[in-house]
Amino acid sequence: MNYLDSQAGFLGLEKGESVSVDEARAVIVPFGLEASVSYGGGTGKGPQAIVEASHQVELFDEDFWREVYRDYGVATLDFTEIADDIPAALEQLANTTEALLRGNKFPLILGGEHSLTAGSIRPFVERYPDLAILHFDAHADLRDGYAGEHYSHAAALRRVMDHPIDTLVSIGIRNISAGEIGFLEANRHRIHIHWAKDRRQWDTQAIVEPLRGRPVYLTFDLDGFDSSIMAATGTPEPGGVHWEEAIDIIRAASGISNIVGADVVELAPREELHACDFLAAKLCYKILNFALGDPPSGSGA
Repeated sequence: MNYLDSQAGFLGLEKGESVSVDEARAVIVPFGLEASVSYGGGTGKGPQAIVEASHQVELFDEDFWREVYRDYGVATLDFTEIADDIPAALEQLANTTEALLRGNKFPLILGGEHSLTAGSIRPFVERYPDLAILHFDAHADLRDGYAGEHYSHAAALRRVMDHPIDTLVSIGIRNISAGEIGFLEANRHRIHIHWAKDRRQWDTQAIVEPLRGRPVYLTFDLDGFDSSIMAATGTPEPGGVHWEEAIDIIRAASGISNIVGADVVELAPREELHACDFLAAKLCYKILNFALGDPPSGSGA
């Protein structure tokens, strides 16, 4: 696998700030799959926009009171050509993710559309029999395919739940089709949906409790955020999650579980909306910090 120079990669680290690829525990995987979008396009450009915006993210994290990336080290895979066929692209991503897990790395995949999760999840399922999923999204994504595509972005979590996964915690959902309801109701013992309409009554600790003691894969569709702060996505939706709510849940999950991998998907960058690119990049850094950082210490923690 080919890697970007640290200055061109995630966080834009200078030579003295970075570690070698072998030493880095976190590996950023740009994967701009865009093959089944059904409304606004542009997700293929998301990974590049996130990496570029990350160069502006402050490395000091007030939750930890230090530059947390130094706890784990970051390397970024070079941008690569993605197969046109979705099943082939998913196999490509699964192979990359498997190779990183064999090297004891933490993969953070940058999408691209949400259909990629069906590929990235495969080696995690094989490695962790008790894997749980933490899912942020505007959409339940439980369709059994969409517009003739079995691996559609609208079926992302249905394809995940094709595996013997007994815990899916979905956050911020505010769109579900009638056709998904039957699958949801038949899988109430596996799927815990926290509807965006109930945000004001959410209990963060209760939301993450099903993840306690489990290895967790975090998949974050950026349209899970309210459209007032995330308009650069294919389907910006009102009534969604805000920054503090998302960070509170990720922080709480990291405190009781082991986040072993993640993806951040569905950024469709717009030239006039660079704040959205920055939000996505900072979210990625916070996910890495909560997943891999040593316990917080210092006067700000």
